[in-house]
Amino acid sequence: MDLDIRAGIYNSGGQEKQVEVLVYFNNETKEALLFRKKITVDANSTRCVKFIMPTADKVGDNRIILVVRGKDYRQLVEKPIRIIESKIRSTQTIDGAWTGLYHWSETEGKMWNPALQKMTDDQWKELVQLMHKIGMDIIVIQEAFRNEAYVDKHRIEQEGYHGKAFYPSKLYSGRMSITAHDPIEAILSEADKLGMNVLVGVGMYAWFDFTQASLEWHKRVASELWERYGHHRSFYGWYVSEENSGGLDAYATNDQDRIRRQNDMVNFFKGFKAFSTALAPDKPIMLATSSFDVPKAEKVYPELLKNLDILCPFGFGRMPKSDLSGVQAAQKLQKWCDDAHAHLWFDLEAFLFHKEGYLYPRPINEIVHDLTLFDNFEKILCYQYPGVFSNPVMSIRLGEEATVKLYIDYQNYIKNKQTSR
Repeated sequence: MDLDIRAGIYNSGGQEKQVEVLVYFNNETKEALLFRKKITVDANSTRCVKFIMPTADKVGDNRIILVVRGKDYRQLVEKPIRIIESKIRSTQTIDGAWTGLYHWSETEGKMWNPALQKMTDDQWKELVQLMHKIGMDIIVIQEAFRNEAYVDKHRIEQEGYHGKAFYPSKLYSGRMSITAHDPIEAILSEADKLGMNVLVGVGMYAWFDFTQASLEWHKRVASELWERYGHHRSFYGWYVSEENSGGLDAYATNDQDRIRRQNDMVNFFKGFKAFSTALAPDKPIMLATSSFDVPKAEKVYPELLKNLDILCPFGFGRMPKSDLSGVQAAQKLQKWCDDAHAHLWFDLEAFLFHKEGYLYPRPINEIVHDLTLFDNFEKILCYQYPGVFSNPVMSIRLGEEATVKLYIDYQNYIKNKQTSR
């Protein structure tokens, strides 16, 4: 599997600058130089430099060294990378997880929302530490705002946006009723210390809503989020929280709505990509979609993926009988991502639906089944950590006792996997 290396170059000065970008492997020597490019960065502007590195002959613990230099200027950044020899893309372990700050559904989140509401900033840091202990080093903050509205079923443009923020926003006065002052800051600051990566959820404007109004809202919120949190080393990229169906049509029931919503999606990501590249050029954009009805959008995915860096679908383990199998859907999506040079990650559902509607931890054998069956994904994230996994030493338990069992069972799984290598 190839490695996607990106450098965001910022020029905050009043004149254009010529810089040289160099990428080295392990050592800053002529022999170790992988990539070299001279670029011009306009005044008060940004550029993204991207290099794709084949990894077949680079197995082991290594360092990627990035040097940017110009007249009277030189900056060096390096990052460790472990390259594993494997015939499949997946490590068959969970690389990270969503951390919903408060579940959107009181019914589904019945077992953990009361505890989430009580979480302090320090307890969010504690949760990050315990995720790190089991190798869940990618965190997806599900959303920065809560707004329970749906595409075509709201009047936000006429009546204004009344969503509530999970952080001290200057854009909107509404705040979620949670104890933590700024859980986003807490998560990012702790992730900085541990070398973890965080995708910050820009939404929620409205579920499945990718209209022009939604795009403009996302631009405003992303600007504020970047201003507040962009200095964090762990700020890996953007997560667009609105989700969608696998058909990219928000479950439309007629052709007119289907075409309109699919076009909205393509235009949204074209606009948000251009905006985010100017704001933070090296930061990828991720979206989670259902794996159902994927063939309905076979002409749309190639256009969408031109401006979407990471597609992270869910639901492969519960495909409808009338649909493709989970493996078939994954193979189709993989081809489209490969053709577009985009990345396909797996949103593994670590929960089950109780007959009363709430979510509860999925048995470890079912999770392992999915980890081993779907082996084409570059990264595997799960939904979600809080309320589904609980380290027994955590100062507050999020969810029922079964969450502790799942944490221990998964911990044993990864220990056994490491021992067998």
